[in-house]
Amino acid sequence: MASLLICGFVGMFSETALNIAISNLMDVFQISAATAQWLTTGFLLTLGILMPMTGWLLQRFTTRQLFIASLASSIVGTLIAALAFNFEMLMLARVLQAVGMGLLIPLMFNTILIVYPPEQRGAAMGFVGLVIMFAPATGPSVAGLLIEYFTWHYIFWLSLPFLIVGLLVGLKYLENVTEVTKSRIDILSVILSTIGFGGVVFGFSKAGEGEGGWTSAVVVSSIIIGLIALVLFALRQNVMREPMMNLRVFKYPMYIVGLVLVLACMMIILSSMIILPMFLQNGMGLTAFAAGLMLLPGSALNGILSPRMGRLFDKYGPRGLVISGLIIVVAALWFFSSISVVSSVAFLVTLHVGLMVGISMVWMPAQTNGLNQLPPELYPHGTAIMNTLQQVAGAIGTAVAISILTGGMQTYLHSSTAPTEQAELAKALTFGSQNVFIFAMIVTLIGLCTGFFIRRVIVKHAMMNSPH
Repeated sequence: MASLLICGFVGMFSETALNIAISNLMDVFQISAATAQWLTTGFLLTLGILMPMTGWLLQRFTTRQLFIASLASSIVGTLIAALAFNFEMLMLARVLQAVGMGLLIPLMFNTILIVYPPEQRGAAMGFVGLVIMFAPATGPSVAGLLIEYFTWHYIFWLSLPFLIVGLLVGLKYLENVTEVTKSRIDILSVILSTIGFGGVVFGFSKAGEGEGGWTSAVVVSSIIIGLIALVLFALRQNVMREPMMNLRVFKYPMYIVGLVLVLACMMIILSSMIILPMFLQNGMGLTAFAAGLMLLPGSALNGILSPRMGRLFDKYGPRGLVISGLIIVVAALWFFSSISVVSSVAFLVTLHVGLMVGISMVWMPAQTNGLNQLPPELYPHGTAIMNTLQQVAGAIGTAVAISILTGGMQTYLHSSTAPTEQAELAKALTFGSQNVFIFAMIVTLIGLCTGFFIRRVIVKHAMMNSPH
């Protein structure tokens, strides 16, 4: 677990650390914002294509084989990124890093479900929460510091030794915990999955870039083709004896509840995390480093609390944690919807801390409870579906947030008497940001309604393949 957690932490760190260097990279490589955005879009797209196949990969290959493949891809990608002297090299590096993370994260979840007894899974999943939340939180702050005093290359030079250490620890201690089956891959399923999930993630990511928005022919056609392919993919899986992605997981009600709550959390976090730094930098005039530091306490606390929330889940079950957490998130977002350029730093940091603490109370308990209900043979498929749909939810949340922000700014500036003045632009950004937080609050309220249906899974029943 230590080797998986170290490598997962470094992978998640480098994923978000590069986001703060985008402006710097546009100057260095002389590229447009739309081209630079591909460093993020390409990463998400690779995850969206690879994640659906991980259910089959987890059954077809041993734990050590997948771990070594994941780390080899991550290390080579990180080394190429550290040496990159043009955009194409860096883009290739990002794809290799995404392949590494796309294999590692499902492997981490699946290993926990197999290695840990049900009464200890919450605490173990909590450590994964620490990785998934704390690593991306430290990314912008550390990257801001590195860019200020060194160059963006050092983001990757810093990551490389940790990945190598993680690989060496894994080679020494990691055991094969899965039972390998010689199931065959269905090529048609792979093609439909790639077009389906890839098309949807690409379409929403392009919509989020703001060029043409939702009416762009590329966006509309990508989403429609993606959805048609997904329908055909689902129909194909239902008639196969050995499906690539077993949709029987949707027969288990607590898995569905957990999935809805995880997707809601993903949309809330990504929509908030893309808007808050923009508001802090362009609305309040803070530097990238200062904005990163402001967001660090809440995200760090979320990561630190995740194992604690996992232990509370093991002891008391998910219901109290999930409902209380969602109420805290609703309250934080309600206050966020009234922020302005004169809001104090302490007020914004406090709200962000509340938001992230609330999320820590929901995410891992809901996820662990949902996966607990699945019989062991469906663990790989349950984690594959959950991780894949998180990528889709992330792309949708980001795209919708950017669209709401842009629409709100245009509405404000349209009625402004001096739409080009800096003060008015800051007010327009504030107005758009407030609308995004209202959207996030609506998503949270949907999550809260879902949360009332959650109940603790009695795992011995799940082991006997009962959906109760």
